[in-house]
Amino acid sequence: MTALAKGRVERSNSTHQDRLIKKMGRKKIRTHEAANQFLQQEYLADHNARFAREPAAPQDYHRKAPAVRELEQMLRLETERSISNDWVVRYENRYFQLERTSDYPPQQSKVTVCEWEDGRIEIHSKGKARPQREIEVPQRQQEAAIRLVDKPPKPSRWKPPASHPWRRLAWRPR
Repeated sequence: MTALAKGRVERSNSTHQDRLIKKMGRKKIRTHEAANQFLQQEYLADHNARFAREPAAPQDYHRKAPAVRELEQMLRLETERSISNDWVVRYENRYFQLERTSDYPPQQSKVTVCEWEDGRIEIHSKGKARPQREIEVPQRQQEAAIRLVDKPPKPSRWKPPASHPWRRLAWRPR
């Protein structure tokens, strides 16, 4: 959009803000239905007759509307994650195992987890979607979590000897 077109839009909005509200107030318009009727039958025709101008250039510089696939790529959440040593990506307490392909991403590399509003999830590496499947919590992590819940850690029985610096008190002579 050119600067001239932007100026026209701003001028137009300014005249609507100044004139329209005042005219509607004078005509005692209080409902949406009455406002829409006034706009269509009286105000817009008069306003366009008074303020319309031909554009300086006939070209239309608006972009075409994006395709559905482009919109889908824009309207998603993207989060960066690291690949673990066993090619598992953790996201929102879910685990995704990357499937082996010819251009397998290296361990500990960064990937982008893409999530759409409908709950679909894709994992992208180097700009490409990678095949993956959701898996249960890996076994070793389940076992570690169970151990923590079942038994508290044993308290330490170690005590420092009498010559240890912790045993020396500031007021005691050395």
